[in-house]
Amino acid sequence: IMLLAAVNQMTEPMSIGSPMLYAVFFAIVAILLLVDFFTFKTPKNGEAVSMKQAGIWSAIWVGVSVLFAGGLWWYLSQNFGNAIATQKVGEFFTGYLLEKSLAIDNVFVWLMIFAAFAVSPAMQRKILLYGVIGAIVMRTVMIFAGAWLVTEFSWILYIFGAFLLYTGVKMWQNHDEQEDPKQSGLYKFLQKYLKISDDSHDASGQERFVLVKNGVKYFTPLAVVLILVELSDVIFAVDSIPAIFAVTTDPFIVLTANLLAILGLRAMFFLLSGLADKFHLLPYALSVILVFIGAKMLLLDVFHVPMAISLGFIAAVLTVTAILSVKFPNLGKVEA
Repeated sequence: IMLLAAVNQMTEPMSIGSPMLYAVFFAIVAILLLVDFFTFKTPKNGEAVSMKQAGIWSAIWVGVSVLFAGGLWWYLSQNFGNAIATQKVGEFFTGYLLEKSLAIDNVFVWLMIFAAFAVSPAMQRKILLYGVIGAIVMRTVMIFAGAWLVTEFSWILYIFGAFLLYTGVKMWQNHDEQEDPKQSGLYKFLQKYLKISDDSHDASGQERFVLVKNGVKYFTPLAVVLILVELSDVIFAVDSIPAIFAVTTDPFIVLTANLLAILGLRAMFFLLSGLADKFHLLPYALSVILVFIGAKMLLLDVFHVPMAISLGFIAAVLTVTAILSVKFPNLGKVEA
């Protein structure tokens, strides 16, 4: 209640957010999480989720977002008029596509983490579920904080723009530099300050996040993987959240586009895990998109990029790089 009250106080006059809308949206998110938990499951044989199942669920999550946008347009058209409804829904779709595309980098990092720690498909599903819940909480706080900063200090958009421009260039330059998660400074830090067991199985053979041996509590490698997954999302949110503020400064649109994109991340992970090699150029697309969004932010007072152009540019870059990845499988790859 306090959070919703704070949001109501800090939203701009043209923000469509209200305590009722936020409450309804969070109720929808809770229902969708329950649906995801009880329906999108790893096969009983312990094998990875099939491409077909992951593809179907990815399509379902996109469909849910489209239905939400339709309901939002109807609500806004009834209360604010068709012009505002069309503008806000356009912002939602652009932000949603932007967040979905930037989430691809999350997926590639998670693939490396799971491979480094040899995480089973069943535990991948569980870790990703906890990761999505954690991401929803952390991103909600970060979005509200970002909305307050933008409202109080509008010039911070230029800092966001410069940061995204720099990040996009560095991502292009360092695309092939993939660090082993077990050699990262974060993993070494966790090893130093946490008691970590060598195995994740208890006496009955079940995989656990925490084990108790001789009265001493130990974190298992699975717990370390969960921490790495959660922290990696925080790191990527530092890029994606400023990026969506280039699309809209309306906290409600930023929040809904972000969280609906996150809700489909588990299905997206299992879909891209089988396509990562085929679409190897997609990380380059992300760097181009970040540079475009960063430049757009820096040019706010010089030229306003229409929403349709932003949406079209992001879609075109993703489509072109996906086609080039399939047509030229060795393009951009560095030989060992």
